[in-house]
Amino acid sequence: MVVEGKFLAAGGEPFFVRGVTYGAFRADERGHEYTDARLVERDFAHMARLGINTVRIPHTVPPWSLLDTAQWHGLRVMVGLGAEQAAGYLIDGKLPGDFAARFRAKVRVCAGHPALLCFALGNEIMASQARWLGRRRVTRYLHRLYMIAKEEDPDAIITYVNYPTTEYLDLPFLDMVSFNVYLERKSELQAYLARLQNIASDRPLLLTELGLDSLRHGELAQAQALDWQIPATFEAGAAGAIVFSWTDEWFRAGSQVEDWAFGITDIDRNPKPATHAVRKAFHETPFAPAAHWPKISVVVCTYNGARTLRQCLSALDALDYPEYEVIVVNDGSTDDTAAIAQDYRVRLINQPNKGLSAARNTGLAASEGEIVAYIDDDAYPHRYWLRYLAAAFGRSAHVGIGGPNLPPAGDGFIAECIANAPGNPLHVLLSDEVAEHIPGCNMAYRKDALVAIGGFDPHFRTAGDDVDICWRLQNRGWTIGFCPAAVVWHHRRNSIRAFWKQQYGYGKAEAQLEDKWPQRCNALGHVGWAGRIYACEPGLANLLRQRIYHGVWGTAPYQSLHSPGANLVLSLLEMPEWYLAIALLALLSAGSLLWKPLLLALPLLALAVAARLAEAGIAAGREPVMWRTRGRDRLARWLVTSFLHLSQPLPRLYGRIRHGLTPWRCRVPARSRLPRRWSMAIWSECWNEPAAWVQQVRDAVGCGGASVNDGGPYDRWDLEVSGGALGQARLLIAVEDHGAGKQYVRLGFWPKCSAAGLTVIAFLASVAGTAATSAAWTAAIVFAVATAGVIGRVGQEAGRALAVLEQAVAELTKRAERPAK
Repeated sequence: MVVEGKFLAAGGEPFFVRGVTYGAFRADERGHEYTDARLVERDFAHMARLGINTVRIPHTVPPWSLLDTAQWHGLRVMVGLGAEQAAGYLIDGKLPGDFAARFRAKVRVCAGHPALLCFALGNEIMASQARWLGRRRVTRYLHRLYMIAKEEDPDAIITYVNYPTTEYLDLPFLDMVSFNVYLERKSELQAYLARLQNIASDRPLLLTELGLDSLRHGELAQAQALDWQIPATFEAGAAGAIVFSWTDEWFRAGSQVEDWAFGITDIDRNPKPATHAVRKAFHETPFAPAAHWPKISVVVCTYNGARTLRQCLSALDALDYPEYEVIVVNDGSTDDTAAIAQDYRVRLINQPNKGLSAARNTGLAASEGEIVAYIDDDAYPHRYWLRYLAAAFGRSAHVGIGGPNLPPAGDGFIAECIANAPGNPLHVLLSDEVAEHIPGCNMAYRKDALVAIGGFDPHFRTAGDDVDICWRLQNRGWTIGFCPAAVVWHHRRNSIRAFWKQQYGYGKAEAQLEDKWPQRCNALGHVGWAGRIYACEPGLANLLRQRIYHGVWGTAPYQSLHSPGANLVLSLLEMPEWYLAIALLALLSAGSLLWKPLLLALPLLALAVAARLAEAGIAAGREPVMWRTRGRDRLARWLVTSFLHLSQPLPRLYGRIRHGLTPWRCRVPARSRLPRRWSMAIWSECWNEPAAWVQQVRDAVGCGGASVNDGGPYDRWDLEVSGGALGQARLLIAVEDHGAGKQYVRLGFWPKCSAAGLTVIAFLASVAGTAATSAAWTAAIVFAVATAGVIGRVGQEAGRALAVLEQAVAELTKRAERPAK
């Protein structure tokens, strides 16, 4: 049994867990539970007939003979190691001296057995205990047990069975994420499964307990609940579902539990209606019969991709989907790309090199499917990739849906380190199910939606087209979804030089995006994502910001980890422009050759460099792979990954600057006016809401390509137009009603220097003044000229922004009946 991305596999075939819990039962005088071999044999045979393939032993380690019986009936066994039973010792001070030896012995009992599905370190450490101990202490405890289990059985899959009340436990070392979830409404379960999938990130999600108490709700209600709980779990892309439980016979603390009945058979093993519901649901997993599977066109755009294309096309050829076509667009390749494509059942289209977006449009024009799915030539899909995409389209109104792209195993040491570095393609989510952006290596769209917006923008030749297409679709009022089960494996670059080249290309794409979408970028040209980049939270920021929602007295049933808004200083550390600040401080330090007091910049330089080194080291150390390795291997990975964190912004910054995305850029038209406060008025014979006047000006400014921000609830201005990083212009509108639909609209304009501009001016002026008082005239003149230059730049940018506002109002005035000044 192995982990393959978000799923499990056995013998090269996908393995979906269809299980039941088994036990705990009354133990004999030696503490053994599973002593009646004939009963176990009969139970396992019955399970196999129902389509069950997994038995979960939650609290005790079963004997080897039970695993033999399971193997005989084609069942896998999930073995619980009981970590929760020792949590109390942690509260009292420390674990017993022989605890590690006893834990090792538990693992050895089942290690290496072919029927073993996985080891569960424990089951539901109580919320009150976890709160007492604290998240980090519980994490360290479970990590220690994980490493012990891996030492005894390196090939075993290790998990821990969590539950919503301790959802906040961050356990990045686990091979699989497991949760016990009891929700009695389908919509609530679907929403929580989507949340759990994002918590699981690139690991499989297993629901280890679900069901309903037939004693309180009735046997029919229990069956009806399982009839939708199981399919909902698999629809959400989980690796499997385990029903609680096999039988109503259940012992706890040495006595029979009689006040609930979760079993799908009664205490005498007689089937309940739930038995038939489980059989039906498990036989229809992972996909229930569908009346219609839409035709899908898979488009692979390739340019000199011969190294990985064969793997991509082989995986596409093996997809499990009733009706799909594969279109390969060879965008002017000079290697063996065309010859490789001809070995497969694909439609090959050869064209001169026109760039990625043009190639995607060629594939779109040739496609015959209702849905067009795009995958890169250096990626390959899971067998059920198209099934999950089509199912997600079928149950939503989204025009586009994407899924995760995971680094495949075996690509080499450097590729593995790059997979844990910043700058890889990631999805941005507005919620657990709605995306703001999906990467181009794994995205699918309804064909009519792409045609309606004219396809991809050919201006983007290598990157950025996926961001642009998402924004254009969202501007139409459409939404984009995210399906965590629609997995592709995407090769990361296998050399640092190739990684730097990729980051340069991304920097170029960011410059192109900022040029086309200035209203979506801040003063430094960074995209202001409304959503969250999952699986890419900054390591240092997480250390300082995370909080746990426990509820009053720790009573919240769902206790989760929260990260408040981004910290400005920590966000600056991760920006490519931080290196410009370091260069400026280095230049000031070098200026001490002219004027000694500039040596004061040296400690600031050291602090800036140290902060960047610390952020890179901490972020690299928090990557999941670091939790799973020890010794020299861990040190080597940490050093290389830290270097990648440090170096990644440099080629990205070069790409941005080389293509015009500089902190000193000015995207608004060159036309300018004197940066001063002024006002005007419009007499209108057509009545409008005050907010409508503001919106009309805003739309006119946006059409001109300028970046515009709305005033907040505490601001005495309505719109702010950016002329650059240093200067802006603001607008205030007041509307007077004069009856009979007539209005007098007053508009006030004034320039504004940004906080960054004021800071720079104050700093340069103070240094110039200090140098002058010290009779260091060369330094004083240099800094005075610099101060004047910055002031001039502020005036220029503010004047250009005022001109943009003036032009927008002029267009508005033309539509009014009688303007007046």
